[in-house]
Amino acid sequence: MKLAKVLLALAPVVIGVPVLAVTMPAGAAAAPVVVARYDFDAGASASGRIAEKSGRGVPLLIRTADRGSVRFRAAKTGKYVRLPLRCAAGATTCPRALLEGRDDADLDPGTRAFRWGATVLVPKSQLAGSSNVMQKGVATTESQWKMQIGESHGRAQCVVVGRGSTTNYLIRSSVVVADGKWHSVLCRRSGGSLSISVDGVARGKVTIPSSLSISNDKPLRIGGPNFNTSSDMYHGYLDNVYAALG
Repeated sequence: MKLAKVLLALAPVVIGVPVLAVTMPAGAAAAPVVVARYDFDAGASASGRIAEKSGRGVPLLIRTADRGSVRFRAAKTGKYVRLPLRCAAGATTCPRALLEGRDDADLDPGTRAFRWGATVLVPKSQLAGSSNVMQKGVATTESQWKMQIGESHGRAQCVVVGRGSTTNYLIRSSVVVADGKWHSVLCRRSGGSLSISVDGVARGKVTIPSSLSISNDKPLRIGGPNFNTSSDMYHGYLDNVYAALG
């Protein structure tokens, strides 16, 4: 469950010998560079901050409303987080929580190749609207990239909206992820395509404009877009959240 394979492939290896310059073959694509990674293994500080592990990103701040909380659960290989349960029918107040990182230029890819992923566990009964796992930006303001899980079919979804447009480009996974089991979900924008993978297997692709540019001054939010009464909060377990350029 800890650390998706794609991240393992990106990790530098120290072998104790001099580093030699390597010439990339002509036309070869550079390896993705992780610009934000959160494994939650250290839990949160007394001030409610969660460490960033790539060395390039920003820490997360735990934000709550209506007595919501973020709980850290231990596993054999580390920790993961539990966000508040879906509000009970007829309840007048609903505990809510999300994780927020301040605006970071590395998370504004423009037209560059970009990927974002997370490991999720949520039963279908805990889905409410389009459960927002992670996002930066708002669809109706500037631009956006997002991962969510749809309530109707329990499938993971990747969404992008470009600057100067309100057109929403969305790809749904061909398999269900809201089944109470752990799944690694990866969204990838590359040139004129937006694709989604689940557990390392390609599960969908849609064409988007290659000129679509994503850049905004909004914070990174994990677990929900905001605390509005109709917000699409994520009500499940979460681990290994990351983003990479390339």
